[in-house]
Amino acid sequence: MSQPTPSYVNGASRKPLLGETVGALLDRVAAAHADRPALVVRAQGVRMDYRRFHAEVERVAAGLLALGLAPGDRVGIWAPNRAEWVLLQFAAPKAGLVLVNINPAYRLHELEYALNKVGCRALVLPRRFKTSHYLELLGELAPELAAAAPGRLRAARLPELREVILLDEAAAPGTRAWRELGALADAAAYAKLRKVEAELSFDDPVNIQFTSGTTGAPKGATLTHHNIVNNGCFIGEAMRLTERDRLCIPVPFYHCFGMVLGNLACVTHGACMVVPGEGFDALSTLETVQEERCTGLHGVPTMFIAELEHPRFGEFDLSSLRTGIMAGSPCPIEVMRRVVEEMHMAEVTIAYGMTETSPVSFQTVPDDPLERRVDSVGRVHPHLEVKLVDEAGRIVPRGEPGELCTRGYSVMRGYWGDPERTREAIDEGGWMHTGDLATLDADGYCRIVGRLKDMIIRGGENVYPREIEEFLYTHPKVRDVQVFGVPDAKFGEQVCAWVRLREGYAASEAEIQDYCRRHLAYFKVPHYVRFVESFPMTVTGKVQKYLMREAMVEELAARG
Repeated sequence: MSQPTPSYVNGASRKPLLGETVGALLDRVAAAHADRPALVVRAQGVRMDYRRFHAEVERVAAGLLALGLAPGDRVGIWAPNRAEWVLLQFAAPKAGLVLVNINPAYRLHELEYALNKVGCRALVLPRRFKTSHYLELLGELAPELAAAAPGRLRAARLPELREVILLDEAAAPGTRAWRELGALADAAAYAKLRKVEAELSFDDPVNIQFTSGTTGAPKGATLTHHNIVNNGCFIGEAMRLTERDRLCIPVPFYHCFGMVLGNLACVTHGACMVVPGEGFDALSTLETVQEERCTGLHGVPTMFIAELEHPRFGEFDLSSLRTGIMAGSPCPIEVMRRVVEEMHMAEVTIAYGMTETSPVSFQTVPDDPLERRVDSVGRVHPHLEVKLVDEAGRIVPRGEPGELCTRGYSVMRGYWGDPERTREAIDEGGWMHTGDLATLDADGYCRIVGRLKDMIIRGGENVYPREIEEFLYTHPKVRDVQVFGVPDAKFGEQVCAWVRLREGYAASEAEIQDYCRRHLAYFKVPHYVRFVESFPMTVTGKVQKYLMREAMVEELAARG
């Protein structure tokens, strides 16, 4: 009797890996496509071809070095989607600096942790966006800023932070305005930039992205030039991008979706990055696709649903579209059909990955049947290996579920300053353990069937219950808490918290939510709060979250 086929695949490819830094990539592409459009940011009236984009990136890189920042220093960006974000994405690695992506929804608790965990020397931020007053929030953490000279901040709660760069026309006390970087970029700064670039290696760290863990505090996944340049390249290959494409990117840059699947996929192919606005808005996205004749559009399923359901959807000519990526959570087949038929995106692809793997490991291609682009996440990316293993680490047969493990160029260097959690994630063989349960079929298509970890995916945002639980333990009335996800028609999942209060205390759902809202990103705030006397437990004392989830599903169904 023949042995079953093991759940192991590798991405054989005739296209070699790129051995370039981010800066060298941009130098090469800008020289080849100097007159082609590179960046359009409609909200700011920004339009740059590759010649000007390259020059602006170099100006910012030289300016950063002129501030006294040294290769290896970390530069945080806490901002929504703007032209400056894209420039900094390419300027920081050109100068040998490590860009630290900070979620614009972060509040004080999360911001303080992120800046200190990786020792940010500089922070770039706008004065405000919507209801978030970034500079005021930073001032609460660092009241010393108001009396500090630019570049000389000494804050008790942020001991490593020295420079605060404001995305505004005018600086505020203790800060520099973004435009000042240009004035600093003199001949000496450019000479320093050339010297730094000559000494860079594509294995140097270039980007830190925070990904919360089930063990609590966020972890700083550290990615290299090699990681993200190559992942961006092969993502663009799967989309069949060329220099004639114009990709609308309404997904956030702080996340790999915007930064790698969007910006780097474009730049590796000389395509144009089109940014519809600072945050997602269905109407502005539709307007942008029409006015800019975009050929591609990215989004999580909830974004595509919002666009399709917009009352003015029928007014827009979207016939220029052909491709894009839908990722972040499973896509309902009816939504995919409408995207293909009504938005003209016949070549839309599905991608799967995680921040720690740069991020994409699997992706569909335009030749895949529509059903495979919905019931699977495609086949393994070039130059990567994937295996599915059981609890003992043995590879399972095809068709059986196992934990998805990835190995290859895409695997991060590790979690910044956290060797123990790095060892938990990456084994001695170099395999990144994702925590996702998956199956592989005979043709190599992968289906994600569940999670070993209890991560919640709310509207494309990864939410980790343990982080919220540990924060809620700081509430003086909370004795114990369990956080889990419940199904939601709009967002895929919503956050639910079951809370046990201390003896003699009372609290309301709104009180718990308001406490979270002041300190945590909006998508982490529990949508449902229930006060209970106990949690369902196993005989060995382990909490059974699946029983809580089932109980909440029944309760919500009964409420209609």
